[in-house]
Amino acid sequence: MKILRSSVFRAICAIATGILLINNPDNTVKWITIAIGVMFLLSGVISLATYFNAKKRSGEAEVYDAEGRLIIRAKPAFPIVGLGSVLLGLTLAVIPGVFIKTLMYALGGIIILGAINQFMTLLNAKKLFRVPVWFWIGPSLILITGVFVIIRPIEASALPLLIIGWCLLFYGVTEVINAVKIYKETKSD
Repeated sequence: MKILRSSVFRAICAIATGILLINNPDNTVKWITIAIGVMFLLSGVISLATYFNAKKRSGEAEVYDAEGRLIIRAKPAFPIVGLGSVLLGLTLAVIPGVFIKTLMYALGGIIILGAINQFMTLLNAKKLFRVPVWFWIGPSLILITGVFVIIRPIEASALPLLIIGWCLLFYGVTEVINAVKIYKETKSD
């Protein structure tokens, strides 16, 4: 019975998450971006706080050789990565939509450039031999996808979560079916 409860609990969690992702993939992308931003922000703040605490406590560290001569006088290094984490975290948490759109435009551009490169390769190959029609389908689909990402960036960013949502829903349903079947079979023995 304990195995059944565990499986059913996992299934219910998967089904609930799947339904949320299917019903609201755009907001899910936004909130995931904000959550990532908060994590970057906290990491950067901790890094900066550690630096200022070390600077306040130690001032400068001095290292002497065996004869008592000063070798190095060092200050704690400023955490540039920590400052970058704070800035990135603020950007992601405060204006997630701008970040998502910018990322989608960049990825859409890369996809379009990849499709153009494939078309150019096929055109050069066409000069040497006959290129079958189905070779042009791949680059065409890639180009259409890149244009879609540029035209509809938010929808494009939400699409993977929509697919994941359907997969989680399917997983949850099959998990319940499997758990019930296994429970019935083991109970009858």
